[in-house]
Amino acid sequence: MDITDREFQRLVSYMHDNYGINLAAKRVLIQGRLGNMLRERGFTSYDEYLDAVIADKSGAEVTTILNKLTTNHTFFMREPEHYTYLKDVILPYVVSNAKANEIRIWSAGCSSGEECYTTAMLLHEYFGKDKSRWDTRILATDISNNVMDKAKRGIYQADGMKGLSPEWKSKYFKQVDDDKYEICDMIKKEIIFKPFNLMDPMPNSYKMRPFDLIFCRNVMIYFDQPTKNALVNRFYDVVKPGGYFYIGHAESVARNETQFEYIKPAIYRKPIK
Repeated sequence: MDITDREFQRLVSYMHDNYGINLAAKRVLIQGRLGNMLRERGFTSYDEYLDAVIADKSGAEVTTILNKLTTNHTFFMREPEHYTYLKDVILPYVVSNAKANEIRIWSAGCSSGEECYTTAMLLHEYFGKDKSRWDTRILATDISNNVMDKAKRGIYQADGMKGLSPEWKSKYFKQVDDDKYEICDMIKKEIIFKPFNLMDPMPNSYKMRPFDLIFCRNVMIYFDQPTKNALVNRFYDVVKPGGYFYIGHAESVARNETQFEYIKPAIYRKPIK
């Protein structure tokens, strides 16, 4: 199903204004990912479908279009140098400066959960017998209820777990069948899942209890530069002085537009005042 120029501009504006997603150069992608679905569901135009998305108060249609037009591909221990830096640098710093036995980590755009679960397993390994003395629960947010539902179930294909050691697979998973594994309840309980649109203002609770580390990896690839700059600065406001900010290695931060200090590729830090 072909999309008219006017329909294309309307869809692009809707996705950008509401979700920060820049589809201005994605006309072929839109037609390729939505066209067949629209025909199968009986829609006669993209306008008619977008009307249905806007009118659906349940959020199901928004989830559908977001899932169609973005990619939620991820895996365990993605960008492993981030986890090495967390273990070797960030955690020792946070532990030595903690006023209470609490570590505040946010996985923003958590997708199907591999990132936050990897982080939770690393924290269990790091603290060992002292883990019970620390509150290390991780906030995990995403705009898509579908992928968060998958994350809450915590069941994964074996091919997405190749980055994990056999010890971690044995310790933190139970085998469901020949090709699927489920994360153990001990790790599931460490994650607080909440829906959140990154285009919305940061909740006051995030400002009152800022984070030691925010992951926002491979999310901003869908945003134009002004949207990225504004989001990075909103993250800055909810990171503790001395706290860290992770992005994906395919992404960048405009250093003249933020007060975050560059540490190394895809790792930034809020200066200590």
